[in-house]
Amino acid sequence: MEVNKISEKINSSPSCILLFSGKRKSGKDYITDIILERIKRENAVMLKISAPIKSYWAETHDLQFDDLMGAGEYKEKYRQDMIKWSEGVRRQNYGYFCEAAVKMFKAHEKPIWIVSDIRRKTDLKWFKENYGSAVKTIRVVADEGIRKQRGWIFTEGVDDAETECDLDDVLEWDWKIINNSNESELEKQIQDILSAIENIMHL
Repeated sequence: MEVNKISEKINSSPSCILLFSGKRKSGKDYITDIILERIKRENAVMLKISAPIKSYWAETHDLQFDDLMGAGEYKEKYRQDMIKWSEGVRRQNYGYFCEAAVKMFKAHEKPIWIVSDIRRKTDLKWFKENYGSAVKTIRVVADEGIRKQRGWIFTEGVDDAETECDLDDVLEWDWKIINNSNESELEKQIQDILSAIENIMHL
Protein backbone atom coordinates (compact mmCIF):
# COMPACT_ATOMS: atom_id res chain seq x y z
CA MET A 1 0.00 0.00 0.00
CA GLU A 2 1.39 3.37 -0.98
CA VAL A 3 1.39 5.63 2.02
CA ASN A 4 0.41 9.08 0.92
CA LYS A 5 -2.30 11.57 1.65
CA ILE A 6 -5.62 10.03 0.69
CA SER A 7 -7.40 13.33 1.15
CA GLU A 8 -10.22 14.56 -0.93
CA LYS A 9 -11.69 17.96 -0.20
CA ILE A 10 -14.43 17.54 2.36
CA ASN A 11 -17.72 18.57 0.76
CA SER A 12 -19.78 18.29 3.91
CA SER A 13 -19.04 17.87 7.57
CA PRO A 14 -20.78 15.49 9.98
CA SER A 15 -22.89 16.90 12.78
CA CYS A 16 -21.84 14.29 15.35
CA ILE A 17 -18.95 11.83 15.51
CA LEU A 18 -18.97 9.28 18.34
CA LEU A 19 -15.52 7.86 19.00
CA PHE A 20 -15.61 4.65 21.06
CA SER A 21 -12.63 3.06 22.76
CA GLY A 22 -12.12 0.24 25.22
CA LYS A 23 -10.20 -2.92 25.97
CA ARG A 24 -10.75 -6.18 24.15
CA LYS A 25 -14.02 -7.84 25.21
CA SER A 26 -15.22 -4.66 26.91
CA GLY A 27 -18.24 -4.73 24.62
CA LYS A 28 -17.54 -1.88 22.19
CA ASP A 29 -19.07 -3.64 19.19
CA TYR A 30 -22.12 -4.72 21.17
CA ILE A 31 -22.79 -1.17 22.35
CA THR A 32 -22.11 0.54 19.04
CA ASP A 33 -24.38 -1.93 17.26
CA ILE A 34 -27.19 -1.07 19.67
CA ILE A 35 -26.70 2.66 19.16
CA LEU A 36 -26.61 2.32 15.38
CA GLU A 37 -29.80 0.26 15.51
CA ARG A 38 -31.57 2.91 17.61
CA ILE A 39 -30.62 5.75 15.28
CA LYS A 40 -32.40 5.99 11.96
CA ARG A 41 -30.21 4.23 9.40
CA GLU A 42 -30.42 7.12 6.95
CA ASN A 43 -28.80 9.33 9.59
CA ALA A 44 -25.82 7.24 10.70
CA VAL A 45 -22.89 5.15 9.52
CA MET A 46 -20.57 2.78 11.38
CA LEU A 47 -16.85 3.25 10.75
CA LYS A 48 -14.13 0.83 11.76
CA ILE A 49 -10.57 2.11 11.54
CA SER A 50 -9.38 -1.48 11.43
CA ALA A 51 -11.34 -2.19 8.23
CA PRO A 52 -8.80 -0.72 5.75
CA ILE A 53 -6.04 -2.64 7.55
CA LYS A 54 -7.92 -5.93 7.41
CA SER A 55 -9.04 -5.34 3.84
CA TYR A 56 -5.44 -4.91 2.71
CA TRP A 57 -4.32 -7.90 4.78
CA ALA A 58 -7.05 -10.11 3.33
CA GLU A 59 -6.20 -9.12 -0.25
CA THR A 60 -2.46 -9.58 0.09
CA HIS A 61 -2.54 -12.78 2.17
CA ASP A 62 -5.54 -14.52 0.57
CA LEU A 63 -7.62 -14.37 3.76
CA GLN A 64 -11.32 -13.87 4.46
CA PHE A 65 -12.06 -10.19 5.10
CA ASP A 66 -15.40 -10.85 6.85
CA ASP A 67 -13.73 -13.29 9.25
CA LEU A 68 -10.96 -10.80 10.00
CA MET A 69 -13.64 -8.23 10.85
CA GLY A 70 -15.51 -10.66 13.11
CA ALA A 71 -15.19 -11.26 16.84
CA GLY A 72 -13.95 -14.84 16.60
CA GLU A 73 -10.55 -16.51 16.82
CA TYR A 74 -9.79 -16.19 13.10
CA LYS A 75 -8.52 -12.62 13.34
CA GLU A 76 -6.48 -13.41 16.46
CA LYS A 77 -4.15 -15.59 14.38
CA TYR A 78 -3.13 -12.54 12.35
CA ARG A 79 -3.60 -9.72 14.87
CA GLN A 80 0.06 -9.25 15.80
CA ASP A 81 1.26 -9.24 12.18
CA MET A 82 -1.43 -6.74 11.22
CA ILE A 83 -0.48 -4.52 14.16
CA LYS A 84 3.19 -4.57 13.20
CA TRP A 85 2.47 -3.72 9.57
CA SER A 86 -0.04 -0.97 10.35
CA GLU A 87 2.32 0.67 12.85
CA GLY A 88 4.84 1.11 10.05
CA VAL A 89 2.19 2.88 7.98
CA ARG A 90 1.20 5.13 10.90
CA ARG A 91 4.77 6.21 11.46
CA GLN A 92 4.64 7.81 8.03
CA ASN A 93 1.09 9.21 8.34
CA TYR A 94 -0.63 8.90 11.71
CA GLY A 95 -4.09 9.62 10.30
CA TYR A 96 -3.84 7.32 7.30
CA PHE A 97 -6.26 4.63 8.47
CA CYS A 98 -8.71 7.12 9.98
CA GLU A 99 -8.97 8.85 6.65
CA ALA A 100 -9.06 5.57 4.75
CA ALA A 101 -12.00 4.41 6.90
CA VAL A 102 -13.92 7.65 6.23
CA LYS A 103 -13.56 7.00 2.51
CA MET A 104 -14.15 3.25 2.67
CA PHE A 105 -17.50 3.63 4.47
CA LYS A 106 -18.56 6.73 2.46
CA ALA A 107 -19.07 8.46 5.78
CA HIS A 108 -19.66 11.93 4.34
CA GLU A 109 -23.01 10.75 3.05
CA LYS A 110 -24.29 10.60 6.68
CA PRO A 111 -24.53 13.27 9.43
CA ILE A 112 -23.76 10.89 12.34
CA TRP A 113 -20.61 8.76 12.46
CA ILE A 114 -20.06 5.96 14.95
CA VAL A 115 -16.39 4.95 15.13
CA SER A 116 -16.22 1.73 17.12
CA ASP A 117 -12.49 1.12 17.48
CA ILE A 118 -10.44 4.17 18.49
CA ARG A 119 -7.17 2.85 19.90
CA ARG A 120 -4.57 5.62 19.92
CA LYS A 121 -4.15 9.23 20.94
CA THR A 122 -3.31 9.96 17.33
CA ASP A 123 -6.77 8.65 16.32
CA LEU A 124 -8.38 11.13 18.71
CA LYS A 125 -6.04 13.84 17.46
CA TRP A 126 -6.87 13.26 13.80
CA PHE A 127 -10.64 13.39 14.27
CA LYS A 128 -10.48 16.44 16.56
CA GLU A 129 -8.13 18.26 14.18
CA ASN A 130 -10.43 17.63 11.24
CA TYR A 131 -13.90 17.81 12.81
CA GLY A 132 -13.55 19.80 16.02
CA SER A 133 -16.64 20.15 18.19
CA ALA A 134 -18.56 17.47 16.27
CA VAL A 135 -16.39 14.87 18.00
CA LYS A 136 -17.68 13.17 21.15
CA THR A 137 -15.59 10.54 22.95
CA ILE A 138 -16.80 7.44 24.79
CA ARG A 139 -14.76 5.00 26.86
CA VAL A 140 -16.25 1.53 27.39
CA VAL A 141 -15.06 -0.16 30.58
CA ALA A 142 -15.62 -3.69 31.90
CA ASP A 143 -14.10 -5.49 34.86
CA GLU A 144 -11.34 -7.94 34.01
CA GLY A 145 -13.38 -10.85 35.36
CA ILE A 146 -16.28 -9.95 33.07
CA ARG A 147 -13.97 -9.70 30.08
CA LYS A 148 -12.60 -13.16 30.88
CA GLN A 149 -16.14 -14.53 30.98
CA ARG A 150 -16.58 -13.12 27.48
CA GLY A 151 -13.51 -15.01 26.27
CA TRP A 152 -10.67 -12.58 26.87
CA ILE A 153 -7.27 -14.14 27.55
CA PHE A 154 -4.23 -11.96 28.11
CA THR A 155 -1.97 -12.18 25.05
CA GLU A 156 1.57 -10.87 25.24
CA GLY A 157 2.34 -8.51 22.39
CA VAL A 158 -1.32 -7.59 22.05
CA ASP A 159 -2.77 -6.65 25.45
CA ASP A 160 0.44 -4.91 26.51
CA ALA A 161 0.91 -3.14 23.16
CA GLU A 162 0.05 0.40 22.09
CA THR A 163 -3.15 -0.74 20.39
CA GLU A 164 -4.60 -1.75 23.76
CA CYS A 165 -2.81 0.60 26.15
CA ASP A 166 -2.26 3.98 24.47
CA LEU A 167 -5.54 5.45 25.73
CA ASP A 168 -5.29 4.07 29.27
CA ASP A 169 -4.04 7.38 30.67
CA VAL A 170 -6.64 9.53 28.90
CA LEU A 171 -8.96 10.76 31.63
CA GLU A 172 -11.29 13.15 29.81
CA TRP A 173 -14.16 11.43 28.00
CA ASP A 174 -17.55 12.85 27.15
CA TRP A 175 -19.07 9.60 28.42
CA LYS A 176 -17.73 6.58 30.26
CA ILE A 177 -19.84 3.45 29.88
CA ILE A 178 -19.59 0.73 32.53
CA ASN A 179 -20.45 -2.54 30.77
CA ASN A 180 -20.44 -5.26 33.41
CA SER A 181 -23.46 -7.19 32.10
CA ASN A 182 -25.96 -5.10 34.06
CA GLU A 183 -28.52 -4.53 31.29
CA SER A 184 -30.59 -1.88 33.07
CA GLU A 185 -27.47 0.14 33.93
CA LEU A 186 -26.18 -0.20 30.37
CA GLU A 187 -29.54 0.86 28.92
CA LYS A 188 -29.52 4.06 31.00
CA GLN A 189 -26.03 4.93 29.79
CA ILE A 190 -26.97 4.27 26.16
CA GLN A 191 -30.08 6.44 26.54
CA ASP A 192 -27.93 9.33 27.82
CA ILE A 193 -25.90 9.19 24.60
CA LEU A 194 -28.98 8.86 22.39
CA SER A 195 -30.59 11.85 24.10
CA ALA A 196 -27.47 13.93 23.47
CA ILE A 197 -27.50 12.92 19.80
CA GLU A 198 -31.16 13.91 19.53
CA ASN A 199 -30.34 17.34 20.97
CA ILE A 200 -27.49 17.80 18.51
CA MET A 201 -29.46 16.60 15.50
CA HIS A 202 -32.95 17.76 16.58
CA LEU A 203 -34.17 14.30 15.50
